[in-house]
Amino acid sequence: MEQTENVSGDIYEKGKELIIHGLSHIENQEYDIAGKTIHEAQEFFRQINSTKGLSICLSLTGMIEYLRDKKNYDRALALVHDGTSMAEICKDRTAKLFNEISLGNINFCEKNNDIALLHYENAKNIGIKNDEYNLVGYILTRIKQIKSGLEFTLPIKSDPLVSLVKIGRSINALTDINVLLKVIAEETKVAMQADRCSVFMLDKNKNELWSMVALGMDSQEIRFPADKGLAGYVVRTGESINIEDAYNDERFNPEVDKETGYKTKTMLCMPIKNNNQEIIGAFQVLNKIDGVFTKSDEDLLAAIGGSASIALENAQLFEQQKELYKEQKLLFESFINTLAASIDARDKITAGHSNRVKLYSMLIVNALNLDDKMKEIIEKAATLHDIGKIGIRDSVLQKEGKLTPEEYKHIQEHVQITHNILDKICMTEDFKQITEIACSHHEKYDGSGYYRHLKGEEIPYGGRILAVSDVFDAITSRRHYRDKMPIVNVINILLKDSGTHFDKNIVDVFLKIPVDKIVRVFLTENHHSLKPEDCEQLSRYNLLDIYNFSNNENATEEQKGLVNLFNYYYSGNIEDKNEGA
Repeated sequence: MEQTENVSGDIYEKGKELIIHGLSHIENQEYDIAGKTIHEAQEFFRQINSTKGLSICLSLTGMIEYLRDKKNYDRALALVHDGTSMAEICKDRTAKLFNEISLGNINFCEKNNDIALLHYENAKNIGIKNDEYNLVGYILTRIKQIKSGLEFTLPIKSDPLVSLVKIGRSINALTDINVLLKVIAEETKVAMQADRCSVFMLDKNKNELWSMVALGMDSQEIRFPADKGLAGYVVRTGESINIEDAYNDERFNPEVDKETGYKTKTMLCMPIKNNNQEIIGAFQVLNKIDGVFTKSDEDLLAAIGGSASIALENAQLFEQQKELYKEQKLLFESFINTLAASIDARDKITAGHSNRVKLYSMLIVNALNLDDKMKEIIEKAATLHDIGKIGIRDSVLQKEGKLTPEEYKHIQEHVQITHNILDKICMTEDFKQITEIACSHHEKYDGSGYYRHLKGEEIPYGGRILAVSDVFDAITSRRHYRDKMPIVNVINILLKDSGTHFDKNIVDVFLKIPVDKIVRVFLTENHHSLKPEDCEQLSRYNLLDIYNFSNNENATEEQKGLVNLFNYYYSGNIEDKNEGA
């Protein structure tokens, strides 16, 4: 078995190598040779029944047919669509990547630029996560050509000065350092008319050089000590190296070529310096396509380095800021969760209420398709909506019986206390909405709520969501002095009070949420789990269905069974039922 797998792996690698050669022939407009090369690769993939490989070959063959003669449009498109079908069968990202590029190129040539751009964008999104053939730079170049109003060209070559301008424009808009490294490497390779280019960054803390770019090989992070190799040498000394014959230069280490199967001939290696002339990385450009690297190439690479260094430092700073933001966010969330836990510690009667209100609110937010920022704000507000109960007397907060009018008036003060507490926390402008939402969950749509007596859309949208979640949890949770309200009565309250207590639109959305999701929130109260077969059944219905089936004297046995299943989980007596079984 192991030997068979090794043979299949070797055959696949041969096919992959032919694909790389085929791409080079396509770029050089050698379509006959490219077609034969891809056909040869296809035969290798056929031997091992590689749907992925066959899909790639079909997509490329279709594109070659079209580039060879645009009259072959229909046949070419049929081949590429066959590649599409096979990519969908094998669900492989690389196969899909080649398919999108092929469709993009054909549509670009046909001047269907909007369609081409969609295909290239799809390819970019795939390639950033999975770039087995190092095609992201090519894709980004195509996207820039379309957006700049240029026409499709092969080969993709440019004047060095034009390349320098393109590099400056493209990299200044990028903040993802991995994408930035790919773009710089690809544009530098094109500008220098070289076969490969890698951009290494210096990690001072670890004293290592690293890169996500090795054009022509699999894209993965490469790390090695900062004093090793020619890149390490130029970083350590600040010198540039221009090697005309790598194997006759004692500074070159041929072991890398032995491991990769690549043949290095010429090499230009140069440090990348920032504005303070500090070395932050190195370029390594391999195999000048026509001849050797010249003094002009050195000057061009130095100019590219000047533009690239600023973008690279900015990208690194952006990454550091993102990490700092993550830490601050974790600290903020920890602080919020601690505040919420303090309420559970004081009020054992309603322990877990804030968490369930948060979960119900998130179900509503997701059903409404609100953006991530608003989702986060409402989530925090739901967690903290009862924090003001810290200021309520224990005798009132923990009273088991009915509250007196004076006690009820006192407990109503918790929303204003919530506002006063949260208003003192330093938040961004966006997050200041947390305070307004949290303290408005007892406002009513008709203006009869508290504490500010807001009405209709005067109530923050998040507050209207919390109002539904808060009441629903309050009357569906068991207390030691009362049981849960029957679910029909609960839904009846939501329907009856729509437009007076609640925003009707939000109630409508809530009642249409699949009940398996509602049940999962119920189960957080007693830490039970939902059986997969029950989950599948419940997922097909919503609370309004449960209400209608429960009130229908002519309900079918299946509908009655669904209501019983729902109430089985709703009751919380799961262990009792299991014991009796």
